Parts: sequence; structure tokens; C-alpha cells
Amino acid sequence: MELLSAENVIAVATALAGIVASAVMVWYERRVPRRKRIGYRVQMDNPIGDGVTSGRANVRLGLFDEAPGMHQATLVLLRIENDGSQSIGHDDYTSRELHGLTAEFTDRNIHGVSVTQPTGTDHLMSHFTPHAGFGYDPGGNTLRIPRVPLNRGEHFKLLVLLSGGDVGCDIRIVGGIRDGEVHPNRSATPDDTPPLFSRAARWITLMLTVSVLTLSTIVVVRDDTPPPLGCEQGSLTITGSTAFAPVVEELAEQYEKDCEGADIEVEARGSAAGVGELAALEGESKSVRSSMIAFHDGRSKRVNGDLRPLPVALSVFTLVVNDGLTLPRGGLSLTDVRRVYAGEVAYWDELDPSLPHWRVVLVSRDADSGTRQVFQDRVLGGAWEGVPSTSLDCATDTDRSAPDRCELDSTEDVLRTVAETRGAIGYSELNLATDRTGVKRVALDGHEASLNAIEHDASPYPYRGVEYAYTHGTPPTGSLASSFLTYITNNGEPTIRNHTHVPCSTPEGQPLCHD
Repeated sequence: MELLSAENVIAVATALAGIVASAVMVWYERRVPRRKRIGYRVQMDNPIGDGVTSGRANVRLGLFDEAPGMHQATLVLLRIENDGSQSIGHDDYTSRELHGLTAEFTDRNIHGVSVTQPTGTDHLMSHFTPHAGFGYDPGGNTLRIPRVPLNRGEHFKLLVLLSGGDVGCDIRIVGGIRDGEVHPNRSATPDDTPPLFSRAARWITLMLTVSVLTLSTIVVVRDDTPPPLGCEQGSLTITGSTAFAPVVEELAEQYEKDCEGADIEVEARGSAAGVGELAALEGESKSVRSSMIAFHDGRSKRVNGDLRPLPVALSVFTLVVNDGLTLPRGGLSLTDVRRVYAGEVAYWDELDPSLPHWRVVLVSRDADSGTRQVFQDRVLGGAWEGVPSTSLDCATDTDRSAPDRCELDSTEDVLRTVAETRGAIGYSELNLATDRTGVKRVALDGHEASLNAIEHDASPYPYRGVEYAYTHGTPPTGSLASSFLTYITNNGEPTIRNHTHVPCSTPEGQPLCHD
């Protein structure tokens, strides 16, 4: 794996971004607020008179209704605090007046004020005197606040009795602080729950969370699994069996994914045709001869001495009939199958009176088919299918005394034609025929086509054969052909089993593949 891969660069950059963001927030929290600052907030603004235009219920009316002007009375609680990180002294206030700050209550008049301070700050009370500028003009709307020294975090509160306006009217505090500012801030009201973390802490947590999630996504998405040993680049053509083609196609896709630079093309044209194409490379250069692998159902009988067979998997095949034909319990006997394919039975009721009077239609594979060769060797006892081909489209001829027969190029064509043709019978690789609409699988001599039964119970079911990979001699070390065959042996077992074959590389498959 390259040290400076894209994934590594992204991961390092994300981690650094999280660290930098955290450092910036810490710097902001510690450095920026070092300006001297006085913050103020309105913690309460409540009506206490019956004439307040908001119309809200007022349970305190009885306490104030005898005082003049209290029919529109309100109570405001102001909190004034040092929310910077430097202490504020008497001389830090820049006002030309004796007092330091001024509270302005829009549309309301001041009738009284009370000063409160938290425990431990009793010394602040000595500043709230008329000599220090504290006070208000009768009937006025401004409150003069003295130059109160405040250490960092200290605060005091002013409870102000007002009249003449409704709650919610604008309230602001004006004044100046040397190298600082006076600003409104926000705090929890008496009924609010204070935040658990400060804004800076929340930002740091958010940035770190985003960084961790990004790094986790990179770790999950990226695939650090090393490629299989012996990966090779180049081009390779796979030809031969149509029955085994789905397995080869899936394995080729997996190899190309695991081994970048490999191009494997699967061209299934039938077992015999594939081996014949491979044999035709005789006389070509070694690199050309090693650029093709041909898969064959069973051992090929048409190869020269230079072609080398490698057993890959045990394949199980099955006879299939049209879904409308209901065969006796136990399927067909080998004797019945041989009679049918010898041309002795033109109608199904000739084989068994319980069967319908339907023409027998033999849907066969062409002479290049390995599936057909295994069928003839293992089911017909070495005999050829005795009925000549009577049509290209498997149409029936009622004037014949023998069954109708056609030859098709692939297993898929056979299965589709059997499903569409009344009285049709054909053969297929087991997995392709399983759960296929329009066809039924046929048991032979009472034995079902079952991979599990053959592998573990030594079932005598006959229609089975070994899938061979043919190459020109032993593929050269370092060639894509050699690497792909090794990949099948070492990594292909799950895929081969998923397609209902027994891998020859397993302990269970070895004796079956050499039977």
C-alpha cells in the first residue's frame, strides 16, 4: 500500500482539521475575550399593575394598587456583569459624567431601584451612593449607574420599579469602557435551564465529532485487504461450457476487482467448441497459447496431447420436462430414458399409460456441448442420442412414428424451449434448472439430483460430471492464466458452492473429482 495514497492524505488532513479547529476555538475563548467587556441582560420584565396593555393576568395587583401611578407598573431585573477576561477598574469607564453607565427605559418612568449582589461581593454596595453618581431623576426614564469595579466574572443586579409603559419596551445600557465595550448578552431567565457547555465547548465538540466520523467513514469504506498473492495483469479469454459459465463469470469479476490491471473476457460457446478453439492455437507463441482457458463438462474426447485438463468442480446435471407433464413418482428409470432417446417412444402414453397422449419432444444440445457428452456417457451408457434432429425450432410432426428432436446452442435455450413446448424433455446443469418457471426436474431411478446427497451421502445419482479447465500445457509462472487458476483453487470455493457445484480443491471434492 502506498504511503501517500489518497485515503491516507484525506485521513491525515481530516485529523489535522479537527486539531486545528479545536486549537482555534481554545485560542478564541482565551484570546479574543481578553478585551474588557461589560455585558448586561434583562432577566425579568413583569407587569404588576392592572392597566398593563399586554392583558396578562396579574396576581400582585393588591400589593401596589394604592400607590399612585401603579396601574401600569412593571418590574425589571437587570444583570450587569464583567464577561471578559480582564478586571475593570474605576478608571476604565470613559464617561465624562460622574457615573459610568446609563440604563435607559423607553416609554417608562422610574419609581424605585434596589441593588443586589451575590455572596462574596458585599464590597460593591459601597459604590451605589449618590456621591458616586448613582440615582435617577423623578419621573425620568434613565438610571445612572456608578463606576463599579468588577473582577472577571463578577456581577450585580438592579431591580427597577417602572410605570407608564408595557413590558417588552426597549431597555438598553450605554457607556464606554477603555479598550473594551458594553454590550447586551443573553442569559437564562429564572425559568430556563442553563446550557451544560459553553458555546466554545460546543463548537470544539462538533468539530471533533465531524473529524471522528469522517475518519471512521474512511476506515469503513476503504478496503485495506491486501490483494491475493500472485495477482497478474494482462488479458485472458475464457471459453467453453455454457453450463459452467455463470461460475466463471462471477470468479472473473472477483479477480478483476481484487487484481487491478487484469482483463478477463468470458465467451461461452459450448465445451467442445471452446476446447477446439484452444487447440487451434497450436503453433502460436507461448504467450498467445497461455492467453486462453477452455472449460469443458467432463473430459474432452477431442483434444491432442498438449492440452492439459485441471479438475475444478463436480457438476450435477438433471433432466427436465415441461411443467404440464406429470411423471410417475420416482421420475424415470434409466431404461425409460434410454428408450425415449433411442427413438422407441413417440408419445408419452407409450411409455406409461397413465401419461397423456402427447408427442415426445427431445430438446437436446448440439454436438459441441459438454452437458450432452456427460448425459450420453453417464445416463445413456455411452450411446449417442439415436433420434436425428427433425427441426430447428423444436416444432412437432404428428406424422412421424419417432419422437421429434431439435438441437440448441446453450443450456438457457434448452430450458426456455422445454418450458414453452408441451411434452418436451431436455437436460441442464442443476443450478440453472432449480426453481425455473415452466419446467420440472426429473429423478433418475428414484434418486433426485442433489449435490448434498452426492457429496455427503454417496448417492448413486448418475447424471454428474467433473468440470475441467483446459490449458496449453502448464501455464507459465507469472501468466494471468496461471494466476487465475490458482485464484479459483484458493479463493473460489464459496462461489463454486453458491452455484451448486463441489469444489475439487476441498477434501470432500477430491475423491468425487477423481472418481
